[in-house]
Amino acid sequence: MSRPPLHDVAHLAYIELLTPEPEKSLWFFTEVLGLTANGGEGNSVYLRTWDDYERHTLKLTAHDTSGIRRTGLRAESAGALGARVRAIEAAGLGIGWKDGDPGIGPTYAFRDPDGHEIDLYWETEWYSPPTGDLRPALKNQAQAYPGRGVSVRRLDHVNYLARDVRPCGEFVADVLGGRVTEQIVLDDGTLSAQWLHFAQKSYDLVYTQDWTGSAGRLHHVAFSTDTREDILRAADICLDRGVFIETGPHKHAIQQTFFLYVYEPGGNRIELCNPVGRLVMAPDWRTITWTETERAKGQAWGLKTIESFHTHGTPPV
Repeated sequence: MSRPPLHDVAHLAYIELLTPEPEKSLWFFTEVLGLTANGGEGNSVYLRTWDDYERHTLKLTAHDTSGIRRTGLRAESAGALGARVRAIEAAGLGIGWKDGDPGIGPTYAFRDPDGHEIDLYWETEWYSPPTGDLRPALKNQAQAYPGRGVSVRRLDHVNYLARDVRPCGEFVADVLGGRVTEQIVLDDGTLSAQWLHFAQKSYDLVYTQDWTGSAGRLHHVAFSTDTREDILRAADICLDRGVFIETGPHKHAIQQTFFLYVYEPGGNRIELCNPVGRLVMAPDWRTITWTETERAKGQAWGLKTIESFHTHGTPPV
């Protein structure tokens, strides 16, 4: 049995993704995935999924290489933000306070034990769509369904590569207040991967062992669709648009997520996923541990894990 989440972190909120192909990456996220541009500054463009209540979901930044610059987490309250900041500082991994991105209030920046930069904040600007095609008919929906490309609904999770998975998982659990829901332990005892969540969604952050021994890299970011059938449609859309499909559509054994993995033009791996409404509601959830033998069987319906899944990460090394 594991401790339930502290609920000081409300949810995964946004990411800043780096790309050496900014125009092509912008095309991918707007025309293929169906995100909506919502302003920009400098060499960055802010984009949002249609059901995100906040101002932006993705900050896409032109850079000389690919990868993830930072991940944003929203705190449950001002008090929760303060409590987690004190815990982060006690762990010695704080960077400090800064002004947030547009629409976001005071933000505390820190790093996980592998060096990935993370923002934590409370104050936020709720998105108010302008009149016209972006305004929804229903007042309990943030934005009208775009009907463009895949039309992903929300940011689902971030899967980091890490030199050592264990201290990262312990940091998210013990310092940020998350909980491990599933993990992979190899025959030699190596902790190969961990899936962690902050609320009832079964996972928000994932740490996967980096086969290169590098630190601070990205395995993939994932966007959720409404249905499993949307994943099948996404495969056809990507095929028609010339987007490289790495693997899928298929179903993961771990977390039972229906998936499609593609590479956006900047080289970052993107997962289109549908968790089929799977939630972890048990306060006394027992962490599910998968063995090396079980993982060698591949995905849920027998698809073997493609070799590039263990060799491709960003930035490249």
